[in-house]
Amino acid sequence: MSHHSIDVSGVHYHYPDGTPALKGVSFSVGHGESIALVGANGAGKSTLLMQLMGFLVPAEGEVRVGDVPVTKSTLRDIRRTVGMVFQDPDDQLFMPSVGEDVGFGPLNLGLPDAEVTARVDDALDRVGALHLKERPPYRLSGGEKRAVSIATVLAMCPSALVMDEPSSNLDPRARRRLIELLATFDHTKIIATHDLDLALELCERTIVMSDGTITADGPTRTVFTDDELLARSGLERPLGMQGCPVCSGRSSRRD
Repeated sequence: MSHHSIDVSGVHYHYPDGTPALKGVSFSVGHGESIALVGANGAGKSTLLMQLMGFLVPAEGEVRVGDVPVTKSTLRDIRRTVGMVFQDPDDQLFMPSVGEDVGFGPLNLGLPDAEVTARVDDALDRVGALHLKERPPYRLSGGEKRAVSIATVLAMCPSALVMDEPSSNLDPRARRRLIELLATFDHTKIIATHDLDLALELCERTIVMSDGTITADGPTRTVFTDDELLARSGLERPLGMQGCPVCSGRSSRRD
């Protein structure tokens, strides 16, 4: 795994109607860091992730992966280094079978069939989904689709994972399996999420966004104890840090 940093410098972006989405966003990610990107709806999280992958181009500023700027001419190399897991797994699963979906990226790299097969089996095994290899994606559960969508990225052997709301629409058991899976990865991870408990478990650092700007960037537990900051950003403490409502006297009682 290559030791790439990700640097975002003064990035501005406007939607086609002129509405500003990102307003001078800057931060750096070191190799091996796990970073949560949090904020209310419309804060700019997903738009920022699209900048990291080159799906959107800044109006001003620059994104670099290692020494390589993210531009149209470098996208092939960038997307070998940084893999993105989209919010909706159906955006990544479009082939007749799970195995074909996971093998799609490696095949397009021009790899030999034997290596493609090895990558497919390894990626599916890592997410506990090897038994789904011949299954059509439309016959998978939400949790299975999420695991397979992660496998499609792992098969490309990236150094960094960018994830947009990975726990959305998962039942509690599937969510717990996802957290346990992600905890085993030593990739650099940037996770945009509304699930602050997931962020607390997986990410040592949290970036808070509000109205297209970064309003905080620091250790996750420190950020999540700043109630004023969280309130300004349309957030509240994760449930794991709110304490017991009975012990704190906040629950209703009957005589």
